[in-house]
Amino acid sequence: MTLRSMTAEDNEGVKQLIQSSLKSLGLDKPGTAYFDPELNNLFSFYDKQPKSAYWVVEENGVIVGGVGIAPFNETTCELQKLYVDASQQGKGLAKLLMDQALSFAKDNYEACYLETHSDLGAACHLYEKYDFDLLESPLEGSVHSFMDKWYLKGFTS
Repeated sequence: MTLRSMTAEDNEGVKQLIQSSLKSLGLDKPGTAYFDPELNNLFSFYDKQPKSAYWVVEENGVIVGGVGIAPFNETTCELQKLYVDASQQGKGLAKLLMDQALSFAKDNYEACYLETHSDLGAACHLYEKYDFDLLESPLEGSVHSFMDKWYLKGFTS
C-alpha cells in the first residue's frame, strides 16, 4: 500500500470511494459529501486552495483510502473526506491518513474542525482518540447540513 498526494488521475477513484462508502451506510443524502459539487474534480479543488491537500492510499492501482485538509477560515482548517474502503478497514489505514492530515494541519493552522454523523461510530471514536473535542453545534459557515456531530482540535506550539 502506498500513501501519496492525490493526482488528477485519481479523481474518479476517489469519487467512487466516497460515494460507495456513503451509500453503503445509507448516507447518500443531500447535505453529505455524496453530493459535493467538487467530487467530479477533487484534485483541482484541493490544488487551487492555499494550505490544502488531499492524500490517497493506493493498493494495486486502486484507491482504497483518502483524506483532505482545506481551509475553513484563516486559522482553522477542516479535515475532509476521510474514507477507507470497507474491505481495507481494520488495517490501520485511517490512522495512517489521520497522522498525515494532522501533521500537515498542525504546520499550517491553529485548529482543525470536522463534521460527521452519529451513525459513524467508528469515525467518532477515531476523532476522540485523536483528542478532538465534541462541539454542541457546527462552526458558522458549515455546509454539510445532514451531519449531526462536530469536532474541533486545537494545536499547541
